[in-house]
Amino acid sequence: MSTAQPTHTEPDRSPAEEFDTIVIGGGQTGLIVGYGLKEKGIDFVILDASERVGDAWRSRWDSLRLFTQAKMNGLPGMAFPASGNSSVNKDEVADFLEDYAVTMELPVRSGVRVDRVHREGGVFVVTAGSNTYRGRNVIVAMADYQKPKTPAFAADLDPDVLQMHSTQYKNPSQLRDGPALIVGLGNTGADIAYEVAKTHETSVAGTESGSVPFALEGWFGR
Repeated sequence: MSTAQPTHTEPDRSPAEEFDTIVIGGGQTGLIVGYGLKEKGIDFVILDASERVGDAWRSRWDSLRLFTQAKMNGLPGMAFPASGNSSVNKDEVADFLEDYAVTMELPVRSGVRVDRVHREGGVFVVTAGSNTYRGRNVIVAMADYQKPKTPAFAADLDPDVLQMHSTQYKNPSQLRDGPALIVGLGNTGADIAYEVAKTHETSVAGTESGSVPFALEGWFGR
């Protein structure tokens, strides 16, 4: 008696949608690209993995603010809706990006995570779950900066040491009592270190790449 062998099956796919250009990523870069494509009358779609435009900003730590004043934070065709010299927080940025996509009538498909891009003949084929998109051009308007990178030895540390990636950090109340070590001295590490130092003895491991020697919110910063 023979036993049937299990076979690998591809997910049922919807018929492919055709576009001239497919933009992967619906953050500020993808939206700016979309604005330019629409101005040129090009048929395109923007695919974004987040459930809402701007979610990459909403998910970051509570106190995050931009280094630039509101007057510098607009996108093509739309100024930022805040007082020119005001300091803008992450949620205001997220809401602005969402409003921008709606106001500019950009074709953003939210909740669409791209799995693969490959070429078939003279076109690109983009697959995202059961959906397939085909286009003459693909523009990758995203990065992996928010993809956690954790060293292998982290698993060997004492379980009493609370370990947290910056993508999980919201505010100092998440930390245990005692000293804190911030690994990395880019913008994210420096911002979090300044905040944590108010409530914890804080050390930073990393190479400083430069700093602004005055308060950005003050007169001199403006």
